[in-house]
Amino acid sequence: MLTETLRQAASAIAPPEDPWPAFVRRERLHRRNRRVRRTALAVVVAAAVGVQTNVVPLPGWAPAIALASPWSALASSPPRGSLTADSTWVSAFRDRVTGLQDPDGFWAVAGRDRIKVLYASDAPGRRVALVLVPLRFGFVTSWELIWYDGPTGAAPSEMRYSGNESAANPVVTMTQVDGERGGYALVIGPPDATVTISGDPRYTARGVVERRELARSDGGGVGVVLLPPAALPPGLDARVTRGSAVLYEGGVSGGWGSSASGDPFEPSAGLLTDAVRDVRGPAPSPAVLASFVRLALTDSQLPAVGTTVRVRWSGSVNGQAAVLLTVQPAGGGVVTYAFHGSETSSRTDLRLLLPAAGASVRPVGWRLRAEGGDDRTDRVLVSAPTGTATATVTVGDGSPVAVALDAAGFGTATVPPDQRATVTAYAADGSVLGSTPVPPFENTMSRLPGDTPGTRVVP
Repeated sequence: MLTETLRQAASAIAPPEDPWPAFVRRERLHRRNRRVRRTALAVVVAAAVGVQTNVVPLPGWAPAIALASPWSALASSPPRGSLTADSTWVSAFRDRVTGLQDPDGFWAVAGRDRIKVLYASDAPGRRVALVLVPLRFGFVTSWELIWYDGPTGAAPSEMRYSGNESAANPVVTMTQVDGERGGYALVIGPPDATVTISGDPRYTARGVVERRELARSDGGGVGVVLLPPAALPPGLDARVTRGSAVLYEGGVSGGWGSSASGDPFEPSAGLLTDAVRDVRGPAPSPAVLASFVRLALTDSQLPAVGTTVRVRWSGSVNGQAAVLLTVQPAGGGVVTYAFHGSETSSRTDLRLLLPAAGASVRPVGWRLRAEGGDDRTDRVLVSAPTGTATATVTVGDGSPVAVALDAAGFGTATVPPDQRATVTAYAADGSVLGSTPVPPFENTMSRLPGDTPGTRVVP
């Protein structure tokens, strides 16, 4: 009875349609919708990437994102230089200005009518121009100072890019010189500033860098000097002042090319042999030695011929070859360097100018940054001269702390990065052989050792 009742009830119910065809239809619709959404997203992403890489023009409605680089401090100054009054030349030159390529991509000019020609004139032997240019990389905009130069009397089409720097700089410098034709140096500051350019540096025996004044502006904020052909970099330094205020004191950036006679910083085999004659510790490999000596000569701008090179200590730092060496011009001060690394990759750990008197018996201590980075550590390496029985390091106003030395007179001390310190070497009878401040970390190596207080021991 129950079976028959259930059979009758079941026969009254219509069987459902096969669900698979409906599922297939819905899935086709979903796939089509997903393709539409993906295609639309791809178009948006491609357009954004195209804009960001300057392949696709930035739409007029899209706001650009300004970087932190400010409008130049020089922008409010009136245009300077004899060519800025030539409106025809200036207009054609604006059309000549191009964007900049960097590892991220190409920064395009963001509006030629916004380019400001800050300086344009015939420097000795060249035509030079400085422009403030708005640049765009996709949605990002920034201002940059860009140098151009060309031959004397150059048409705008003959002007070539020669360098760029941050728009934030209140003083800009440029030099182009080589060993065959000579060149020029140019420094531009505020229009009410006085500019002094000096060159021909020499390391004096008393342990300071001295230069000869080459040019001084009359208060117009522009200094320019003709440079003769030079076998060595001119070692230029600039000082820009407004009244008693110093606006800038530092090097003059730019390029130098050696003459066809060869590289003046390449050490000879004889120089390298003499350099390790009295080294403490195992001598470095010839390739490493040649690389480190060449780095020291190039940085100090001292030619290999006529310069005395001595490797005071050789060993290893962080598992890499390391040396402490000195370079000294005839009758001059002693420039001390510490390097570690290889013949192809190395780090300069120390640059310090010492007075000639007593340099050979001074202990030297130098600070280390974290390997592979710029973080400052509390690790100080110490090299003591021959004849040292004991050595100490004194941190601030504290008491001297003994430094354990190995057979090569090398040891390690701990000094907080922001604390001053002094290393002292003692003979066996307890007398002081020499004492030397531990230099602070250098923030920049754009000037010669001895140009800044942190790279010399003489006040």
